[in-house]
Amino acid sequence: MPPERRSLLRDLSHGHAAVSYLELFLDLVYVFAITQLSHFLLEHLTPLGALQAVILFLAVWWAWIYTTWATNWLNPERGPVRFLIGGVMIGSLMMSSALPHAFERDGGLPFALAYCGIQILRTGFTAWAMRRDDRVNSRNLARATVYFCLAAPCWIVGGLSPDPALRMALWVLALGIEFSGPAAGFWVPWVGRAQTGDWAISGGHMAERCALFIIIALGEGIVVTGSQFARVAPPDPATLAAFFTAFTGSFAVWWVYFDLGARRGAEHIEHHADPGRVARDAFTYWHIPIVAGIVVLAVIDEQTLVHPLAPSHPDFVLTLLGGSILFLGGTMVFKRITSGNPWFPSSHIYGLWMCAGVALWGWLAHPTHLALANAQTVVFVAVAVWEWRSFHGGWIDAVVKYGGPFGRWLKRRADHIRDARLAGRDRPSE
Repeated sequence: MPPERRSLLRDLSHGHAAVSYLELFLDLVYVFAITQLSHFLLEHLTPLGALQAVILFLAVWWAWIYTTWATNWLNPERGPVRFLIGGVMIGSLMMSSALPHAFERDGGLPFALAYCGIQILRTGFTAWAMRRDDRVNSRNLARATVYFCLAAPCWIVGGLSPDPALRMALWVLALGIEFSGPAAGFWVPWVGRAQTGDWAISGGHMAERCALFIIIALGEGIVVTGSQFARVAPPDPATLAAFFTAFTGSFAVWWVYFDLGARRGAEHIEHHADPGRVARDAFTYWHIPIVAGIVVLAVIDEQTLVHPLAPSHPDFVLTLLGGSILFLGGTMVFKRITSGNPWFPSSHIYGLWMCAGVALWGWLAHPTHLALANAQTVVFVAVAVWEWRSFHGGWIDAVVKYGGPFGRWLKRRADHIRDARLAGRDRPSE
């Protein structure tokens, strides 16, 4: 039944909850957070720096995604909810401002306090707001608050520690506690655990919010491309080529995610019998590598624009490979979850193999940044075109028409794979 008139919750009786202007305003803070993350990684492009960047990224994502869950239920038109989101914005801005110094001697505590404040206060408020209209989810969020409270001492003690290794260890432990919560149903001794079927959400709202965060991450690459290109006046041919390569790569990445994945993901969660499970698996967990990969690729864009003709050393090659695998691998699993069948997209599987080939070439031949970035952009374009032609243009038919014996063999192979997939989809789950 719909919530009472004075309730702080949205009316989800009609199924869809529109994204509010306040949520879009909140996202502006996370635009800054993504910028801070990419700059941190660029300035700490070492194995240790990469691990630190992963810790910081996971904290930023966890703060944002839990706020997205909260705004799926809370009504942004109510005054108390608006003040809550305003508080989350202040905390997120403080957290993002402290991010570059989070692993310096005196910089950890401000980051930890801001993060813990966001998570505990927002989740506790949401549990309180749901106490009358949705007691089941109110108890679930109370359990989630317990997990954040258990992790908070690790964050704060780690922030106080002058030992960087101890700080990292404690923060990894804190993230482990928090990330285990949704997978464990926020199990608490003598209280029990939540069931994903209890998480009554607007699937369309969750899908739209995560798609908007992908736009935020892609926007960082666009800003980097434009700002670096603007600093070169007049641009030389190599910088001009790097500019077009960076934009083409970003456009292809957008295409790979949004052409099929975002739309099908939204349709899947909206019509699924257990949207809470899909929101947890496909959007809360498996969007992590997608967003992380896009952020890492923005670092590659900046390096390519600044030093287009520099030889590709191992750190550049590994960064490019890591970003590409994170994005393509995460998108591949996301599309598999939201497709309703157990098969991964062939275009993404072969795309990952091509990424490995590009990295091997870069490792052995040390081509320029521009040449290696061009090769990786070709991979993203190939994946986008492959998937586009598969679902919109019938590329198999074109190959059959012009490919001779190879085309006929490919047609038989495609029919065999299609029949196997249909048989697998029709087979009852065990």
